Amino acid sequence: MSTFDQTSLWIVIIGMAVGSFALRFAFIGFMGGRQMPDWLMRHLRYTAVAILPALVTPLVVWPSPTGGETSLPHLAVAALTFAVGYLTRNVLWALLSGVSGFLLLFLLG
Repeated sequence: MSTFDQTSLWIVIIGMAVGSFALRFAFIGFMGGRQMPDWLMRHLRYTAVAILPALVTPLVVWPSPTGGETSLPHLAVAALTFAVGYLTRNVLWALLSGVSGFLLLFLLG
């Protein structure tokens, strides 16, 4: 792992702050008082749905407890969580089924 000198680190931090501000300002500052186009609202509606799978998928496919090797228990619990979420259309039940599945597979098995 390489180390950063302090100048490079502060350049990265300031660059990330400016980029984050610019992205938020683009929607809040420029579009604050206006109605957003229908095509944009249609695309933004799916943003929240895409974030959770994008965060969870690498943890399921390459779990760190197994050293990055795909494991059947992780895939089984992910399939259970997906099935419960699909059938119930309830995020809370899906999350609870995933936690319960891990408890059953790893603590009792």
